[in-house]
Amino acid sequence: MVTNTRYQRIVEMLNRRQPDLTMIMDGVHKTHNLAAIARTCDAVGIGWIHAVSPDGYLHLGHKRASGTEKWVAVASHANIEDAYRHLKREGFTIVAAVLRADALEFDQIDYTRPTAIAVGNELDGLSGEALDGADACVRIPVQGAVESLNVSVATALILYEAMRQRRAVGFYERRRISDEDFTRLAFEWTHPPVAAYCRRKGLSYPPLDDHGDLAQTIGDNRSGSVGEFLARTND
Repeated sequence: MVTNTRYQRIVEMLNRRQPDLTMIMDGVHKTHNLAAIARTCDAVGIGWIHAVSPDGYLHLGHKRASGTEKWVAVASHANIEDAYRHLKREGFTIVAAVLRADALEFDQIDYTRPTAIAVGNELDGLSGEALDGADACVRIPVQGAVESLNVSVATALILYEAMRQRRAVGFYERRRISDEDFTRLAFEWTHPPVAAYCRRKGLSYPPLDDHGDLAQTIGDNRSGSVGEFLARTND
């Protein structure tokens, strides 16, 4: 049984989610950078991130991500064109983080619009295709000898500027994800074994009460029912 404190924490997290802010990682492959980016995304309320990974595999690294993979989902794309096409179809503006002197400084962009921020890999940065397809380019000014920041550090700076802007207009003060997504994620995060069973069997999730407990008695013994599953796990 989930504690009321944990359930209320989950509700608070979902109420602050920003469905129209996301990251695109174009060929970022170092586990510690992927994990750091995912943790920052979770911290600013991002629930979905996108990765360009030709082999379709992305490993966040459980220890480095500190469990973030439970809260932040990753959509993998075979190439940057597919990622951009998907996001633009959803109404996102693509903002590419680059080193170019003619790019806007990162705090001169309006991040209250639906925004996907693209960052490149640790060695080469964003690909030419990623730059060509972006709607805007931003840079982070540096004053020392190094030309650029680590990709995860750069991501954190940009995302916290996005959060600052969004807090200023009240985006974190009201729920912004759909009721359907809220109900689904609240159940999956509160009762993961039951959620996994329902998905395997093609069953709808049972409703939850205000404390995160199953809201109705489902102890019937029909084959394949949630009640049967709960009865077995409680034996």
